[in-house]
Amino acid sequence: MTRISSISVIVLTKNEEAGLGFTLDRLRDFDDVIVVDSLSNDRTVEIARSHHIRVVDFEWNGQYPKKKQWALENAGARNEWILLLDADEFPSASLLRELAAIQPALDNTTYGAYDIDLLYRFSGRYLRHGHVVTKRSLLHIERAGFPVVDDLDVPGIREVEGHYQPEVSAPIGKLKSRIVHDDRDPVSSWFARHNRYSDWEAHLRLNAELRKSIASKRTRKGRVFDAVPFKPFLFFGYAYVVRAGFLDGRAGLDYATALATYYWQIGVKYRELKSIGEES
Repeated sequence: MTRISSISVIVLTKNEEAGLGFTLDRLRDFDDVIVVDSLSNDRTVEIARSHHIRVVDFEWNGQYPKKKQWALENAGARNEWILLLDADEFPSASLLRELAAIQPALDNTTYGAYDIDLLYRFSGRYLRHGHVVTKRSLLHIERAGFPVVDDLDVPGIREVEGHYQPEVSAPIGKLKSRIVHDDRDPVSSWFARHNRYSDWEAHLRLNAELRKSIASKRTRKGRVFDAVPFKPFLFFGYAYVVRAGFLDGRAGLDYATALATYYWQIGVKYRELKSIGEES
């Protein structure tokens, strides 16, 4: 395997001792890997250092930049191209080969970022069908960055940027291979996270301008889902039937149902907030 020396990896962590070692083992082909850690109180930092990974501490001050943009600016990456990952994400074997292959072209490319699809693990199974999340994960440090949005008073998502993509001042490419999103936490933690996320999304809907601003920073797929009516029902049909999520068995059904329920949560919480506002 060709060494990947033209791309730095930044891994974002907070209390990730359960899976971080597994992730770091799969980043050994990169010459420059940095963990940006939010003052973990478990063995996260110890595990990173045992893999000879440099750790940069992040303590959020309640303002922008939030964690992803702060990491781009302050992690001290050696390269202009950054692969930005969560602690439960790592490149698939085919993506490692693709990244190694594009290295010679990166210095001269006009692209500012590359979108990469996720191979998502849910309820113990990798989902090869159904809804596919796309992340703008490979970023040129001078051409891409996470915008400041007016959400500091919005509950649900705090130190890390919400569900929107970085802005890019250049064309955006798309890689063929996937990042593995290897979520090994119990399903209950998925629901806990998405309960917080739905708080954020519901409060966004109270501010039409803020919602419009954030929607414009999502992928085309994300903009469509933000706008459609009857989203829980349409999303389930799209993920489970149109995108053949049923081929993933029970896990595919559970994932499509969980995401449809997430969108239903957003609607219920928004209607409650709107009702409270009208009564006050």
